[in-house]
Amino acid sequence: MKSRLVWEQAGERTFVVVLDAGDEAFAAITDFADKNRLGGASFSAIGAFERATVGWFDLRSKSYRPIEIDEQCESLTLLGDIAVGDDGKASVHMHAVLGLSDGTTRGGHFLEGIVRPTLEVTIVETPAHLRRRRQPNLGIALIQP
Repeated sequence: MKSRLVWEQAGERTFVVVLDAGDEAFAAITDFADKNRLGGASFSAIGAFERATVGWFDLRSKSYRPIEIDEQCESLTLLGDIAVGDDGKASVHMHAVLGLSDGTTRGGHFLEGIVRPTLEVTIVETPAHLRRRRQPNLGIALIQP
């Protein structure tokens, strides 16, 4: 993974982060957010994965139903935000629409993906930090405004 701070002013920063083949995207973005103390940010990414898993949230069971994509896929849309979790560490939330070789798509909550050949991520930090707190009634953590 390579990164570069491309803009900074009044508590706002913009980074470009380029993940390498073999990197696991969710873990790499979370690690980058922790190391750079990102407490409030949004991001978008383009690139591809050798395989990925997205999920559909089942409100009744309060869990994600995994949707495995066991083939090369393109990131058509990969969007997310970063807040501070209950544990004080970066809490990353991503959604993705991934394109398959036949032109169909799979999408949902992004759970994991092995990059191949690259993933280019633009992260825009805000001066205000956001807090994500676990909601026991839902089984997930949500940003508290």
